[in-house]
Amino acid sequence: MTSTSASGLARFNTLEETAALAELHEACAATAWARHLLAARPFATAEDLYAASDAAMAELTAEDLAEAMAGHPPIGRPKPGDATSSREQAGMAGAAEELKAEMLELNLAYQEKFGHVFLICATSRTGEQMRDAVKERIGNSAEQEREIVRTELGKINRIRLTRLVEQDARP
Repeated sequence: MTSTSASGLARFNTLEETAALAELHEACAATAWARHLLAARPFATAEDLYAASDAAMAELTAEDLAEAMAGHPPIGRPKPGDATSSREQAGMAGAAEELKAEMLELNLAYQEKFGHVFLICATSRTGEQMRDAVKERIGNSAEQEREIVRTELGKINRIRLTRLVEQDARP
């Protein structure tokens, strides 16, 4: 663990509960997940934090997953002013208008079928890769898709937690 991640983890471990909960909610909107991680503090290493995140993710109910997904904007439409979703969806930022329009249609069809946004760990993926993934996944059953979403959320949470612990202590 780098000294920056060690100091970032120490900072997170010592945050007042409300502040820690707010930081966790920035990583994942599922309250049950955040509460699980709060209860497990302090973490000796970043890997302990990631393991606790994975364990909490495995325990989320369908309702908890829905709460987590509600915190994610549709692919291709990051929330205005949200640097995190813009950074994570950078693969769509430079996409051709035709691809953006196709992704909008696919997002709507997916949401109509499953009742929630198409969720994928978009970091380092191109617009074409995300389009191909939604095309492939739209044929899944609701149960299959729920488990894929759980896995994708776990990947997103790990990336976001890594950024959290790599923040050096702030004033």
